Amino acid sequence: MSDHPIGLTIRGGVKVYPGTRALKGVDFDLRMGAVNVLVGENGAGKSTLMKVIAGVESLTEGRVEMGSQPVHFRNKSDAVAHGIGIVFQELNLFPNLSVAENIFIGREPVRGGVDIDTAHQYKAAAALMARLEQDIDPDTPLGHLRVGQQQIVEIAKALAQDARILILDEPTSALSAAEVQVLFRVIRDLTAQGVGIVYISHRLDELIHIGDYITVLRDGVITGARSMEGVDIPWIVRAMIGEGSKEFPRTEPPNFGDEVFRAESVTLPRAGGGNTVDHVSLSVRKGEIVGLYGLMGAGRTEFLECIMAQHPHSRGQFFVDGKPLTEPDVASRIGRGIALIPEDRKRDGLVQIMSIRENITLSALGRFTRLFHLNLRGEAATALDFVKRLTIKIASPENPVSSLSGGNQQKVVIGKALMTGPKILLMDEPSRGIDIGAKAEVFRTMRKLAADGLGILFVTSDLDEVRALSDRILVMANGRITGEFPGDADAAAIIGAASPSTQRSQAA
Repeated sequence: MSDHPIGLTIRGGVKVYPGTRALKGVDFDLRMGAVNVLVGENGAGKSTLMKVIAGVESLTEGRVEMGSQPVHFRNKSDAVAHGIGIVFQELNLFPNLSVAENIFIGREPVRGGVDIDTAHQYKAAAALMARLEQDIDPDTPLGHLRVGQQQIVEIAKALAQDARILILDEPTSALSAAEVQVLFRVIRDLTAQGVGIVYISHRLDELIHIGDYITVLRDGVITGARSMEGVDIPWIVRAMIGEGSKEFPRTEPPNFGDEVFRAESVTLPRAGGGNTVDHVSLSVRKGEIVGLYGLMGAGRTEFLECIMAQHPHSRGQFFVDGKPLTEPDVASRIGRGIALIPEDRKRDGLVQIMSIRENITLSALGRFTRLFHLNLRGEAATALDFVKRLTIKIASPENPVSSLSGGNQQKVVIGKALMTGPKILLMDEPSRGIDIGAKAEVFRTMRKLAADGLGILFVTSDLDEVRALSDRILVMANGRITGEFPGDADAAAIIGAASPSTQRSQAA
């Protein structure tokens, strides 16, 4: 313990929002030169605690100390001035600006006190990309990058601040396995320099691998705080939820119907040559859950986007109930019974300023429109029915959707998709950024939908998840289907099929 001095302390931390107490007398010690992992289910208070440290929120009661001296952060800038940086789970970047501009926004290097020194900014951003082992040109518009690459840029932005305390909230949720290892090397370099890291993740094996100290939150209260020595996953889960590990057992053997969806030779050309999606063919039966597994860059998300007609230059054929899809736009694909749960629910799945009710019914407002008037009573009743059906935990359907935890927001996105009456549900990383309990609820929802006859095709980069949930597993690498396995297939075989290097050697 003495090797890692305490750099920041919270004592008696209470945070009250209207209708809820997010923190209930929290005592927290952040140790320097170490990785302080923080874990808990959605709604446990993790993000609130970190927002207090980062100056985004202020305590209702209690105090924050640094070096035994009380500090009060009026805003994020105050925290930055004290050497505190944060990488939020939900990206806080500008898609119309370049990578370099995003990294240094608000702290641009200037020349002569007037002009932005773009050459220095580019050079510094390139050095950060090299440190993170990313082949990304700093002049690239951020909106041209995939979510995982954008997350790398967010991490680079925090590193550029030379923070002495760095908070990482779900930093690996969209990263490939190779990128995770790069991040872990950077974290160890930082701790060797005395930086205190707070690391939040729902991937429990990551916490054990990278952590030096662990703090567990449940319902705004710390239920466990200790050195990571001797900590295992069952201990973490008991502290998180007060019970053994949550499994996802099947309640009954799957009963598949006829083929509901088929894709044939789907191809998406890549700018500069080659194919992002390379002659992919697959099918899904009624009541079947098909997992599409692969590493970031395999082409999985782009394949789902091709199904939804989001890439006009893609080629291939699609069939629903044996009938070809010829409609060239998203709305028509939805009308034919296809719905997509996007990877980035905040950006693509929800309207944050709208209520839970409005988000759920947004995809099917025509059902509630009569002579240019909206049937608010019918809309509210239908939304409430979906809230109950999907067991969405809310105080009121009129609350903003942004007030919900990540897991419950995800179920709102599912509800919005179901409002269209789909025959095939496409789900891109359905458990991204949600905790083990919320994941179990989303998985139960998926199984219930499949049991009702819905065909589900879901994308994931989580090996345990694809093996636990899938009736059949398809693996993608380099834009191609490289393997097909039963749901209980050997993990090593699935990983081998997903390896781009293996596929290159086979092609050679």
